[in-house]
Amino acid sequence: MTRILVTGAAGFIGSHLSEALIARGDEVIGIDNFDPFYPRPIKERNLERLQDQEGFTFKELDLLDRAALQGLLTPDSAVVHLAAKAGVRPSLAAPLDYVRTNLLGTQSVVDAARGAGVSRFVFGSSSSVYGNDTPPPFREDVPAVGAISPYGATKRAGEILLNSFAPHAKLRAAALRFFTVYGPRQRPDLAIHSFAHRFAKGEPVTLFGDGSESRDYTYVADIVSGVTAAIDWTAKAPVGLEIFNLGSREPVPLKTMVDELAGAMGVTPQIQWAPRQPGDVLHTFADLTKSERMLGFRPRTTFREGIRQFLAWFEETYARQ
Repeated sequence: MTRILVTGAAGFIGSHLSEALIARGDEVIGIDNFDPFYPRPIKERNLERLQDQEGFTFKELDLLDRAALQGLLTPDSAVVHLAAKAGVRPSLAAPLDYVRTNLLGTQSVVDAARGAGVSRFVFGSSSSVYGNDTPPPFREDVPAVGAISPYGATKRAGEILLNSFAPHAKLRAAALRFFTVYGPRQRPDLAIHSFAHRFAKGEPVTLFGDGSESRDYTYVADIVSGVTAAIDWTAKAPVGLEIFNLGSREPVPLKTMVDELAGAMGVTPQIQWAPRQPGDVLHTFADLTKSERMLGFRPRTTFREGIRQFLAWFEETYARQ
């Protein structure tokens, strides 16, 4: 059994990860500050299955409370840092908030780990670091200096902080670049979830661009398997930082995503077209060569099956409200 501190434990990925870690016998200390980016009751609902689980403890904390974080850790703990201000477009409106949480918050968590003598550290990064200049499929060894949003820039800055600090803090660290995660509990602002609500109400959806823009949609259970593999990898990894892509390596065009979702819901989509939005990248496409070789990471969920699983949760969840 390993004690694992999961930041952002009430979020979409964090709650799924916490459940998986408890199921395999780890002790999980989850923290979240219930950032108002989306309603607190949604995050509280994410925690429902965890609240009575033996081995799970939850603390409502801010990332910048370094002393409180450090007090939750022991030298043999591991840290999985998922908490962040999310969203590409919102980051253009409030970049300072993103710097505070995603950069200063990350340094605070790293400082807490160092203060407690923790060496195992996993950081949730993003495919947004690649921007529009990286040739597909995206490889971890490209410079990744062309982020086109403050969100992407702060995620890349977090990676750089870890890379520079890991040798001094004796961290065995992994930065995981997540590619457009979807599935049950997906954030309500993200396209699949937002569009499902509109289709259910018979409302049109707005597509920005020409429909050819594509995303490497990755099902949340596959992401969780990659995170747990990275946690295990840090047990024997050398000091320093390694970066890994976690994606599906099967990009789906925007219009195809809409058609797949609408078809699974049995509706004809009403589409309104609008110009592409600032901060939105044209395509994402993960090269998984390194993740497969070093972590054994192999995504198993097709987009069609993932949509089916998402809709089963969506219909059950909103039928209860």
